[in-house]
Amino acid sequence: MSRKYWKIVQLAALVGASCLTATADDSAKKPAKKNVVVIVADDLGWQLGCYGDKQAKTPNIDKLAAEGVRFTRAYCTTASCSASRSVLMTGLFNHATGHYGHAHSDGHFSTYDSVRTLPVIMHEAGYRTCSIGKYHLAPELTYHFEAYRNDGIQGSRNSVRMAENAKSWIAEKEDSPFFLYWRSTDPHRAAQGFANSPKDDFYPGVSPTRFKADEMRVPSWLPNAPEVRQEWAEFYEAINRLDQGVGTLMQALKETGHWDDTLILFLADNGPPFPGAKTTLYDPGARLPLIVRDPTVRLSTESSPVRTTDALVAWVDITPTILDWCGVIPKPAPPIVPRENAGGPEGVRPAQNAKTQPVTFHGRSFVKALTDEHAAKNGFGEIFGSHTFHEVTMYYPMRSIIIGRHKLIFNIPHELPYPFASDLYASPTWQMALKTKLPVYGLRSTSAYINRPRFELYDLDADPDELKNLADDPQHAKRISELQDKLKAWQKQTRDPWLSKWEYE
Repeated sequence: MSRKYWKIVQLAALVGASCLTATADDSAKKPAKKNVVVIVADDLGWQLGCYGDKQAKTPNIDKLAAEGVRFTRAYCTTASCSASRSVLMTGLFNHATGHYGHAHSDGHFSTYDSVRTLPVIMHEAGYRTCSIGKYHLAPELTYHFEAYRNDGIQGSRNSVRMAENAKSWIAEKEDSPFFLYWRSTDPHRAAQGFANSPKDDFYPGVSPTRFKADEMRVPSWLPNAPEVRQEWAEFYEAINRLDQGVGTLMQALKETGHWDDTLILFLADNGPPFPGAKTTLYDPGARLPLIVRDPTVRLSTESSPVRTTDALVAWVDITPTILDWCGVIPKPAPPIVPRENAGGPEGVRPAQNAKTQPVTFHGRSFVKALTDEHAAKNGFGEIFGSHTFHEVTMYYPMRSIIIGRHKLIFNIPHELPYPFASDLYASPTWQMALKTKLPVYGLRSTSAYINRPRFELYDLDADPDELKNLADDPQHAKRISELQDKLKAWQKQTRDPWLSKWEYE
């Protein structure tokens, strides 16, 4: 592949016709101290009481939702842990930063050194920065935090201890604003189940809550089988464990005097760790919870329902939103030139007498949507998705666009069978499907799940389970053509290397 081609990819983090520069919203009322806490759950969908799940036991997250804004159409851009986190922390699609999949040693996906990330930008603006819990990013220097407080957190599953560590760090300095990035590994599945234990003191400070498998109701996209219900029960136990940590963290903010000067965002990196959700761009894998509590806005009272917004937003919007709310304008990025022009190996390095580059993002701030229940009609009605890898062995690039009620998925390697994440393949749920040769997985045929067409078009209002593909329906020919044109233009604007597949495959 040509040097010129890779030069374009490497500079993608700094250039893009559709990018937006972060700016402060001067009209918004901001507290004197503008602190930020980002809470990221691992592999969680709408399995929360505040999202209508009557089985879930999530009183603390539900309380946070009651004091904030609950987004009903929030999506990750890629339904894979590490790649999704790179988008959260950069405001850029991962196809433009090189973080195509898991940042594991055997995969070695990582972000280009030239990319400016949220923790670095916040530190430069005078913020204290701290990371607690699952990191799953690379390289560390690009995503550097001042502090890492991970003592005693037991693989990031003891969320109560994580919250206690956060409280200690927050209390160290009262004068400086802070940015806390807090990520539990729950409810991600572990090597054995969901890291549950019959011992009540397995995670000190956490009180186990048990769910009975025979009483569990599984969602429509999963088979209703004993193996699935057992895993679903363990999944909900892990969610409750996460909720207890969130409650402790909220109490810590109150006890340190920061409940009323801290922006709180609660979200997940991708959907549930089951085949049919995680690693797919179907709604169970990509449509996720997003709760935002802005301390300057009081939206809910005891006599009114929880406030929601229908804004279509994606995780590429998180970084621009935080910077906007804080009034932080990133410093210009260092000037760069291709190393090939400087006699060194391919890459980028600072150049003398070169112009600095403004920091731009593919996403945009959704601060205005926090006070607009119908933001979808007021500029927040379109988002894009970009998934390329999960593990390095899972090559299956997909691109998507959602406008209003329609979603188009472009399965670039459609002639290949859909690959499985190793933990999903080994799960009792999928092993049951294999052993019984299950013809229908949830509501979708098992064959259709593994073998996908080049394009999938769904009417999400009429067909929320995404079963009726309208891509080849003549009645929708004009619509699919419009969406394809928009998708292609977006790929070009964001310097997507897989743009060439429209022509070559």
